[in-house]
Amino acid sequence: MGLPATGMSAEAIAAALEDFGKRDLPWREGGTFAYVYEGGREVEAIIHQAYMRYLTENALDPTVYPSLLKFEREIVAIARDHLGGDDKVVGNFTTGGTESCMLAVKTARDFARATRGIARPELVLPVTAHACFHKAAQYFDMPLRLVEVDTASWKVSPQAMAAAITPDTAMIVGSACQYAHGVIDPIPELGALALERHVLLHVDGCIGGWILPFLRRLGQTVPAFGFEVPGVTSISMDFHKYGYAAKGASVILHRNKDLRRHQIFTGANWTGYSVINPTMLSSKSGGPLAACWAVLNHLGDAGYMEFARRTLAATQAIAASLRAHPDVELLAEPESCLIAFAGKGFSPFPIVDAMRRRGWFVQPQLGYMGSRANIHLSIDQSTIDVVDRFLPDLDASIAEARGLNMALPEPVKALLGSLTADQFTPQLYGQLMGMGGADGGLPEGTTGINMMLDAMQPEVAARVMTEFFNDLYV
Repeated sequence: MGLPATGMSAEAIAAALEDFGKRDLPWREGGTFAYVYEGGREVEAIIHQAYMRYLTENALDPTVYPSLLKFEREIVAIARDHLGGDDKVVGNFTTGGTESCMLAVKTARDFARATRGIARPELVLPVTAHACFHKAAQYFDMPLRLVEVDTASWKVSPQAMAAAITPDTAMIVGSACQYAHGVIDPIPELGALALERHVLLHVDGCIGGWILPFLRRLGQTVPAFGFEVPGVTSISMDFHKYGYAAKGASVILHRNKDLRRHQIFTGANWTGYSVINPTMLSSKSGGPLAACWAVLNHLGDAGYMEFARRTLAATQAIAASLRAHPDVELLAEPESCLIAFAGKGFSPFPIVDAMRRRGWFVQPQLGYMGSRANIHLSIDQSTIDVVDRFLPDLDASIAEARGLNMALPEPVKALLGSLTADQFTPQLYGQLMGMGGADGGLPEGTTGINMMLDAMQPEVAARVMTEFFNDLYV
């Protein structure tokens, strides 16, 4: 497809855009239990107004657009106060949790080089830490040490983290909360360990950082995880999750400017304009900044407290239903608003396709690094309005999956499990995609491919998924 010879009318463009979205799930009706966090029509209208007003302003240069600097300063101040920081805490607005976490890692690497003389700084993190830390280690060429967690609680042990720290460790990581199972790592103990071993501690609060303090105020047991914990040196927190801002909106906070200095890139040795980038992007729309500022000020503390109350009620209702269900089990008691559940003696992957046919999206999680294949639910305040429709459909989908009792033939499972990354070829990829029913474009169902990926070693599955996306974007 090439550029059209003549332009399309505005009406034709609008019609095409609507047509393209027909296969997307109806997230505005609360049907998507991942990726999208729905604040309601009023919040959406506020976001659109602010985003479009500042769509073309460029946050590259705050001296040209002081309005964007004002937004960023005020957003960071709100985040700092929310997470127990004092007036020495500084931060920046980013495009999302991945960028925030990558900036924390980059800061730790450069800080370790500058202050401790470490040639190749290392990163130590639990296997439950988000994959963006693996991405950061790869991008920044840092050795990565993974620490296994207790599979009863899914929380990392401070003793296990201590055993993984070496003289080259730049930073350790804890999650509040971790995405896969929805539990909070022991941040106070990790903070004490960081101080004892003279390493930085990053708290990944991307999905939990905003809502957890509200849940604490609602009477939930939420351990300390912010800057009130000695030893915490940086925190990431997304506003485009439970802050209900537009994508992408996140912050990276550092305990002081001495740390944040190592985050900033400045390019002076070229013939063009001065380049000073506190974050990874240079040119970036002011829309997300303005929209984030607008929704924070529109909802205010009272609005977010009500959203948290609704989210908690929905989470408790869904968790209670799953806890009582004879065919599934919770992998952990939810400590925020994330739930993971597995089938008892059957693959949970058909649940995903069965729910999609009923108009819902629930997220499959593969059984890697000690976990089991399971279904993840990210629950937001809009869910309270659809719980009565969601739970019967979920029950029916669980029954459907239980009745199918799908499993790979043992010889196929053994073969897939024996594959190594060195054996992987494009020809093998084509055969695997054909077997999984995903041999071209987006598959109608995901059960087959998920079952195959689940049987593979993680590094082989990663190769398969790399090839899939490499083909998809052609």
